[in-house]
Amino acid sequence: MCGIILMDSDVMIDLWKYEKELFSKGIKYIGGTDEAGRGPLFGPVVAACVCLPSDFKLEGLTDSKKLSEKKRDKFYDYIVENAIYGVGIVSSEEIDKINIYEASRKAMIMAIDAVRRQINLEYVLSDAMPIDIDIPVIPIIKGDAKSISIAAASVIAKVTRDRMMYEIDKKYPEYGFANHKGYPTKKHLEAISKYGLIDGYRETYGPVKKIREMEK
Repeated sequence: MCGIILMDSDVMIDLWKYEKELFSKGIKYIGGTDEAGRGPLFGPVVAACVCLPSDFKLEGLTDSKKLSEKKRDKFYDYIVENAIYGVGIVSSEEIDKINIYEASRKAMIMAIDAVRRQINLEYVLSDAMPIDIDIPVIPIIKGDAKSISIAAASVIAKVTRDRMMYEIDKKYPEYGFANHKGYPTKKHLEAISKYGLIDGYRETYGPVKKIREMEK
């Protein structure tokens, strides 16, 4: 086991802390889950669940938001090759129906279920999300910076969603999805104003609702 230690605001953090506590109790299969895409105006929310082997080593792994895209892609490939993982995707239409918080939870449960189809998952560590399933779940505030399993899930979720946005960009290059990934940047809002809304926008999000009202 690699006890990866990071320096965060002058505090030493052992990213294996939660996993080691569970391993010491005889729990073998621990999943970390996180999502990507709560804030964008466009596209799905994507969650991942990752179960790491106890001897997993990946120097520098942490919250995906703190990693460069190049490093995320590299880490994604390594995690996929060396861990058990699952992905859950909830569409923009479903987000509008049940809200982004519940959609994020649903995506996490889908990702967890995908892992459970592969192994007998015993415990889940989530990035702050309470999840009601039939195995124990520990929600950890800022878990993607405190748990190696959640950090791995954050990378899988982020890269998966970003690659979906690259595919959308090929179809609608004028919107700039490859750059903003659906988030409400100035250029994105300008593109919407110029070209209008396409399928995939979250109708319940403020800027999108505003444009819809202007269209009436």
